[in-house]
Amino acid sequence: MNQILVSEKLYITPELKRKKRMYKIDFFISIFLVCILFSYYIYAEYDKNKNEEISKEILSNLSFEDNVADDTTIKFANNAIVVILNSEDPFQVVYSEPVEDEDPVDNRQWRETSNGTRYYPIATINIPKIDCEYPIIDRTTDELLKISPCKFHGADPNQVGNFCIVGHNYRNDKFFSHVPELSIGDEIEITDRIGDTGTLTYKVYDKYVVEPENTECTTQRTNGMKEITLITCTRDSKQRVIVKAREAE
Repeated sequence: MNQILVSEKLYITPELKRKKRMYKIDFFISIFLVCILFSYYIYAEYDKNKNEEISKEILSNLSFEDNVADDTTIKFANNAIVVILNSEDPFQVVYSEPVEDEDPVDNRQWRETSNGTRYYPIATINIPKIDCEYPIIDRTTDELLKISPCKFHGADPNQVGNFCIVGHNYRNDKFFSHVPELSIGDEIEITDRIGDTGTLTYKVYDKYVVEPENTECTTQRTNGMKEITLITCTRDSKQRVIVKAREAE
């Protein structure tokens, strides 16, 4: 018996060619986008590490000076920076160089960013439990928040009132990333760099989460006590973690 072998020939239609071409284009676009996102992530990490180095450099070159006081609750409309606390631009790297102070009476260690913003450290914060030690910059701007934690509002370091400090939660080991892990009774040390109060220890007495527009935590009604308030983002950046501490007896 003769056996006839019949082979089926696959015919490539124009529609099938078009689909194969589209699959290839989609594949290369996906690879390109993955590379872009990976590069974005690498640059963002570089930015954070560079600013961490700046913060540590400031910390290693600190000296001392003066005070002011404030006894009002912050007005949100005038301080919208709390809303954009975690909106970083990782492609804008902030560099910092020491600058000479033009006023011979003022002995603060002024520094300057690449954009010409002058600032100086007024205190240092040390939280042993989470290995967090940074200088605290004299005021809050979006640019300065990239360098180190900043004074947001209230009394000066270790003075009667509520010394409010804001810092980014980078969701790694930088700045206030581990502040949400603090518990009641944990200790926070503040060293005054502009006055003569030295180092005081504070103990956490409250911790809670609020909406970005809620600024009740900045109130200066402390019944004559020295308090500090730490402000940072939740991990999803949608709310704010508030940690309250007062001077340990």
